[in-house]
Amino acid sequence: MGEAMKKEIAALGRTAHDLTESAYRSHPSTRGEAGWADKQRILLADMALHLLQTALRDGALPADELRRNLYAILSVSDQFIPDDGMKAVADRLYAT
Repeated sequence: MGEAMKKEIAALGRTAHDLTESAYRSHPSTRGEAGWADKQRILLADMALHLLQTALRDGALPADELRRNLYAILSVSDQFIPDDGMKAVADRLYAT
């Protein structure tokens, strides 16, 4: 990927990340309320944007940061697909 494209994607990612975090903070639901799943979807999007930022960094991918990004995505995803054991997969990232 060219440097100009990488910078453009990173800039769009930062904007999307800012908007997503703002939406999460302003969402009024708490665990157990009707809108909780909606708020968790926003959190999942936020975690995906963190992964984007990690992937676009210069140099080698920092394994600890990549592991942290994937752990968060898998952990949040577990509530949407509970029969697939996403949390168990996430926990294995730190078992080694």
